[in-house]
Amino acid sequence: MRLPCLSLLLILLACPLQAETVMVFPGKAALQGAIATARPGDVLRLAAGSYGPAVIDKSLTLDGQGLAVIDGGGRGTVLTVTADDVTLRGLIVQNSGPRNEEIDAGIKVVKGVARTLIEGNLLRDNLHGIDFHGAIDGTARRNTILGRQDAHMIARGNGFYVWNAPGVLIEDNEVRWGRDGIFSNASKKDTYRRNRFRDLRFAIHYMYTNDSVVEDNISIGNHLGFAMMYSRRVQVTGNISLMDRDHGVMLNSTNDADVIGNLVIGAAKCTFLYDANKNLIAENRFQGCDIGIHYTAGSARNAVTGNAFVGNRNQVKYVGTRDLEWSLDGRGNFWSDLAAFDLNGDGLADQAFRPNDLMDHILWSQPAAGLLIGAPAVQLIRWSQQSFPATLPGGIVDSHPLMAPLEIPLAPDLAAAAAELGDRWTKDTEEDAETDLAH
Repeated sequence: MRLPCLSLLLILLACPLQAETVMVFPGKAALQGAIATARPGDVLRLAAGSYGPAVIDKSLTLDGQGLAVIDGGGRGTVLTVTADDVTLRGLIVQNSGPRNEEIDAGIKVVKGVARTLIEGNLLRDNLHGIDFHGAIDGTARRNTILGRQDAHMIARGNGFYVWNAPGVLIEDNEVRWGRDGIFSNASKKDTYRRNRFRDLRFAIHYMYTNDSVVEDNISIGNHLGFAMMYSRRVQVTGNISLMDRDHGVMLNSTNDADVIGNLVIGAAKCTFLYDANKNLIAENRFQGCDIGIHYTAGSARNAVTGNAFVGNRNQVKYVGTRDLEWSLDGRGNFWSDLAAFDLNGDGLADQAFRPNDLMDHILWSQPAAGLLIGAPAVQLIRWSQQSFPATLPGGIVDSHPLMAPLEIPLAPDLAAAAAELGDRWTKDTEEDAETDLAH
């Protein structure tokens, strides 16, 4: 009889126990207590009500059914994940601590933890929303993050804080208020797509993040849309920046990036390249900005082709002594201020185009010269440069301008949002001007 009993025991040890769904009821310590008694693989289904903060140290699923509130009480991080294969779903996570030095967050996934899934949650009034802090292959989708508004913007936390977290996927989330929508630092091979950002400093802020994808995101009314800084081999494709105040897309010391198919409307600078090299800027539409592209600080060997520069006050701001060719393989860009002919019908203008001249250079370096803009001498300088191109300074040259612009349509709700922000900012600008005159 001993041998069959021993065999049965070995079989039981080899087979994992069946995972269970466990109901958990409200109470400050109820969630942590349920985690302590749960087995790996269990589903903890939380009834409607309030719970205290917890550490998830087993492979569990927490399902709040959209009704369970996890409240941090204003101290530390609300939910901390320290085990692999944890799922957090349908939770309301709120009221973390305020300490930036501790990176207090609604949800924190710590270093080395793999395959966390965070989906369909509401995170509100936390310093940082979700912190992937050294985690691996985490996913956050369909979450709503409402940051704090009770401090200056720079002192607030980020919707998503991603630090050294390779393989993170952040998709279909909405982030509003706080500092940056996604702050990605010292990471790689991450994907951020189809997220929407409002009322932030930066929508997406890259620092030292390589081999990553930023695609199909929407930035509305932030200070800056998509800031790629000190990063390499980033794919920035299909994003929309609407009425972001300073820049739509910025490449600061970012190299070997592809910036393709993006739409920027109404920023101070649609695009800003600062010490950015060997990037492809293609098939984008830059519209209604004070400056279409500001190209400066030694940026070099960038390919600029197939873009539409539409109705920008200055299409390009570049001050340099060299000519830079902005066409690739015989295909340039569309310029709304170019009056040209296409006699052979190949879709290309019959003459090259320079989007800025000597007077532009003077006005950029000496703004006070704007008082002379209508003077006969200025008109004479511009006429002579058109008649005698050899007198032009170094600058941007498009040898093969396009006759028709690239179209990137806006959904009706986005068009309405852009119009609303445009009206509001026009009013703010007029009020600021009246205040300046009063003083």
